[in-house]
Amino acid sequence: MSKSAKEAKPEDPLVPLFKSIGLTQSKAAEACKSPKTAAALKNLIENYSLVSRGLDEKQAGLVSALAGQLAKSNDINAQSEKYVLDRILDGKLKSVDQVTAAVKYAESHSVPFDDADFDKECGVGFSITPEQILEQVTNYIVSTAVAGWGNLGATISGVKAIPELRWASPLEIKNAVEQAFLNAFGPKQAAQPKGKESKKDAKPAAAAASGSSSSTQKTVFEEGFLGALHKPGENPQIHPHLREQHLATTKGAVWTRFPPEPNGYLHIGHSKAIFVNFGYAAFHGGKCYLRYDDTNPEKEEGRYFESILEIIRWLGYEPWKITYSSDYFDQLYDLAVELIRRDKAYVCHCSKEQIKIDRGLSVGKPKPCIHRDRPVAESLVEFEKMKNGSYRPQEANLRMKQDLEDGNPQMWDLTAYRVLDKPHHRTGDKWKIYPTYDFTHCLVDSMENISHSLCTTEFILSRQSYDWLCDAVEVYKPRQSEYGRLNIEGTVMSKRKILALVDEGFVNGWDDPRLYTLIALRRRGVPPGAILSFVSTLGVSTAPSNIEINRFEQTVRQYLEGSVARLLMVMKPLKVTIENLPEDHIEWIEKPLHPKVAALGNTKIPFTRNIYIDADDFRLEDSKDYFRLAPGKIVGLFQAPHPISCTSYKTDDSGKVVELICRLETGKDVKKPKAFIQWVADHAPSGSPVRVDETRIFHRLFKSDNPPSDFRSDINPDSLEIVKGAMVEIGFWELAKRSIVEARRESKARADASATSTDVDSLVGKECVRFQGLRIAYFALDKDSRAACLEEAEGVAPARKQGDYLVLNQIVSLKEDAGKAL
Repeated sequence: MSKSAKEAKPEDPLVPLFKSIGLTQSKAAEACKSPKTAAALKNLIENYSLVSRGLDEKQAGLVSALAGQLAKSNDINAQSEKYVLDRILDGKLKSVDQVTAAVKYAESHSVPFDDADFDKECGVGFSITPEQILEQVTNYIVSTAVAGWGNLGATISGVKAIPELRWASPLEIKNAVEQAFLNAFGPKQAAQPKGKESKKDAKPAAAAASGSSSSTQKTVFEEGFLGALHKPGENPQIHPHLREQHLATTKGAVWTRFPPEPNGYLHIGHSKAIFVNFGYAAFHGGKCYLRYDDTNPEKEEGRYFESILEIIRWLGYEPWKITYSSDYFDQLYDLAVELIRRDKAYVCHCSKEQIKIDRGLSVGKPKPCIHRDRPVAESLVEFEKMKNGSYRPQEANLRMKQDLEDGNPQMWDLTAYRVLDKPHHRTGDKWKIYPTYDFTHCLVDSMENISHSLCTTEFILSRQSYDWLCDAVEVYKPRQSEYGRLNIEGTVMSKRKILALVDEGFVNGWDDPRLYTLIALRRRGVPPGAILSFVSTLGVSTAPSNIEINRFEQTVRQYLEGSVARLLMVMKPLKVTIENLPEDHIEWIEKPLHPKVAALGNTKIPFTRNIYIDADDFRLEDSKDYFRLAPGKIVGLFQAPHPISCTSYKTDDSGKVVELICRLETGKDVKKPKAFIQWVADHAPSGSPVRVDETRIFHRLFKSDNPPSDFRSDINPDSLEIVKGAMVEIGFWELAKRSIVEARRESKARADASATSTDVDSLVGKECVRFQGLRIAYFALDKDSRAACLEEAEGVAPARKQGDYLVLNQIVSLKEDAGKAL
């Protein structure tokens, strides 16, 4: 079925009903896929009037999970069903695992249930601190003699089986195991090229993001810019009671926020802001909001809201609360009125051009607006007329009456409100006026009791105007602190320029892997942990970070080195027939997926009479400095039992070599070959080799490190290289299936532990299938791929199906030693 045909498929009529209780579109549609589950959920909604109960998204997801369990059970009566549902609605059952346990309990017990027994069996009221989990994990490591990071996966599985941790959050268990490993074995390090930073300089992403540190190491949150920040409550206030009220609300904890404008996709520079705000709060045991700064409906789109939240979660963070500046439109309006009443704001009717002239930015000296001294009562009337839609855009603005004698341009009567003739995505047509960033930002920080308003240095001048505004209306005043932003050389991150690249066809969308938007890096296959590792090793200071692309790619390479499997792969296949093996010869070779990481496991590959090697591994003319295959020469095959020698070859009509005739060298006197080359077997019964339809290799999009203003002229016409027909060993399928399954399990654990989401699917994309093509590059599966087996249930042997189409993206190349033997 074509994509358009799928999109044209009518929506199940139950979807609106399911959404009405708080399910997302995707979860509602998922519930409709099973007729039994859909019927059970419909009955729950109707029998218990759930539409009017005001469920949040988390509770709605648990009710849907209950419906799924009820659909499988024939032993649940109405009383038992109501009991379990009530436990969900009163917040006693908080995870899908608990709901599953509750249904099993109901199946084996008669009503009335023993409340205490039910709670014990279903983990109700279970509470355990991270410190207690860490203690259990540490004891487990000691008692089982775990040694080294290679046993991380097995240890996580073993710890989850500890009875005392039955109801602990899987995510907290994972974090505790990583912390225990860090304490016991030091930072997990990949091999580093000579001349690069030492182990003591390379902080692991998990430790940096969570605040974990070894006894001899400080994290980025303990030193430098972040280490020198004020403690909660130390930010001065105009009145002492404002400080007291703030501390009473926050209990003296760190409260931060990440406040993106939903007018575009996040880029790699935003990863630093996410890391700083979420990471600093987490390190200090505090809280971090995700607050959408949605004050400009002319530029905001739903896809940006969704992508921002998805990227934050993909990077490993969960917002404490998700808020919107529009949540506070009523309060902001009231404060604007109060500002006018205090004669600290006025309505201006000057044109956009006249305001620009009056503010005097070009000459460095402002002059008063002709409306600046209008009576307060008149401005109040005019502001009300603005609110009621009496003016068109740019016919009236509310401006703050600041200090025109101050040398800071941000004190030269900034605009607080403007007229916009555009419906808002959340408030509809209620408002005809919208607050500006300069008015909104600090006041919402105040309303949300932010202890540390962390932003980049381009807002240094704004700090004074923010302080002025908070004091002008006498509200709690957050302390703004500014750090240097992150820039990557050799690319562009301006939304306007990226939009031009997309619209003019230079790239294939905002997620084109040649871009440095975070959705593009995710699609390319860059792991979120590698991005956090990159940001953490840069440190945080007031100086901007202008980093070469090569440095970013080296961090990604080092991260992947010890975390992904290695598979045999040939980019340009050349057929080889081993003449001294019978036609039906088959030998199964067991090989590790990583020679240094045993936890990644092993796989089996066939060795047959017909194999493929890479065409670049064969030459017709031999030389002293060439060690791979040539006529009459012996070469080793990676992990194969014996080397081969080339006895002859076949060519096509153009003289191109199309097949090699070789011998398997099994004699005792055969010398160890000087080189080993890639190969994959031709063995149809096992599905070997895995044929790759497209391998996409990405080169720099721009020719220069700093693309000029005329960036189109600097575009590299050869930035995308597509190789067709590459081959990978059959271990790919098992690896791909396992990667998807593990990603779904972790995503489910994240959703179960989250207070703001039950969404599992958004964190699981095809890009989580990553591997090293041995001695070639690191690759990930692209979203354009079709691989039916990856959607099949666990336990079904994965293999290529009719209609599959495999597309691989090169994540990064391998950095090979310059003197490596050819």
